[in-house]
Amino acid sequence: MKITEYALSFPDAPTLTMVLAADLHCRRYSEALNVICGIKPDLVVSSGDMMHNCADFRVDESFNMPGLTFLTEAAKTAPVYLSVGNHERAMMPENRRILADRGITLLDDEWIRAYGMVIGGLSSPLRLRYRRMDPTPEPDMEMLRGFAAEEGFHLLLNHHPEYWSDRIRGTGIQLTLSGHAHGGQWHLFGKDIFAPGQGIFPKYASGLFQSETGETMIVSRGMANTVKLAPRFGNPTELVVIRLTGETA
Repeated sequence: MKITEYALSFPDAPTLTMVLAADLHCRRYSEALNVICGIKPDLVVSSGDMMHNCADFRVDESFNMPGLTFLTEAAKTAPVYLSVGNHERAMMPENRRILADRGITLLDDEWIRAYGMVIGGLSSPLRLRYRRMDPTPEPDMEMLRGFAAEEGFHLLLNHHPEYWSDRIRGTGIQLTLSGHAHGGQWHLFGKDIFAPGQGIFPKYASGLFQSETGETMIVSRGMANTVKLAPRFGNPTELVVIRLTGETA
């Protein structure tokens, strides 16, 4: 697992440290928990796909998969905020209650004010069954416009990085954190190879992207390998550490 750190400054941002743990897909992450405990971040965020199969959802306390266990343990170190990825679309009210009981705040096309920020979660609109080559359906644009209109520094948890170029960029949302692309699965000759919703040689599969006005998106390579026929190659799993300040660069 690779630890990637970013230092970002925005005029109206709070000064804090956060950890982005994206695309857990119900794997066990004792090493990542040790890193989080060592860093002692102000908050931990996850941009969707905590679990792997929609069938894993249960309506009682048996809803206790490794991804949930990881976030539960992380919540003992810092508050945890989770947005909805395509693998969470079958979530039931009982599951939401269990998340809340574990100290995990779910943001499902909604936002809250915390830590001197407006923290929003733009939910995945994907159906329970889809093909990887299918285009990504439209997100809730009304939610996105309402979130962007709020005063203050905006932190958006958005599972699908392909939304950034023509839906998020230009709204004034200062920082967007994404995953989903798994770093292109293979990384060869300096290029990410494939991502669902983006296809071959995806533009937004990993790294940091900025608009001319300073809007920023970070795309995590994710923390799991979920494609059995095409295991990761040249593409280590990734835990992202973001050190945010309100000082101008």
